[in-house]
Amino acid sequence: KSFLNHTVYLSCYFPNSQKTDIKDLRVFWQKDAVEVVHEVYYGQEKHDNISPKYINRTKMDIDKWTLQLLNAGIVDEGQYTCIIQHRDKGSSKVIHTSECLLHIIANYSQPEIEWLHTGELKPNEPLNLSCSSSGGYPKPSQMTWLISHKNTTDKSMGHMDVLQDAVTKLYSVTSKLNITVPTNTLTNISCLLHLGDQLGSLVSVPLGI
Repeated sequence: KSFLNHTVYLSCYFPNSQKTDIKDLRVFWQKDAVEVVHEVYYGQEKHDNISPKYINRTKMDIDKWTLQLLNAGIVDEGQYTCIIQHRDKGSSKVIHTSECLLHIIANYSQPEIEWLHTGELKPNEPLNLSCSSSGGYPKPSQMTWLISHKNTTDKSMGHMDVLQDAVTKLYSVTSKLNITVPTNTLTNISCLLHLGDQLGSLVSVPLGI
């Protein structure tokens, strides 16, 4: 996993136990088995076969057998394969391959609750709220409303609208809540954006009514 616009480090996991000279090896990286990302051809950087979108965006650390991918974008997500060929007596054979899967993460903004209401609030009238968060990736799993009063907290799932920007590929999400205004009791309403098992959740500033 890597954050958007950061540098990604992709390892070949090549032990090189034979201490083979780089001049006897061809090392190249492919993305999704179709695009060449980087190539070191028997000791020399070679650019002829590289996909245009990776030109001047990669560096190979030969000591660590690691490729740096600069300024990682969402379009860079995918499977990367490192292939190492050894030249011996005029022919070359593959002596090592390894694969890694790249996922890009972009931070969502803190969810914000907005009133969809004009005029004075009256007890037992419907209350309409919306909660929004934007600029994130990947697509979130869900948005939950937490409605707390006295010693109880109710959860409401609400409908989540998800939009993806056609250019940046970042997501923005909005959920709406329609509840009855509680009477004679302080109510706190928060909204929680669930980003998935490993990324956790983001919570809004609570709204007190």
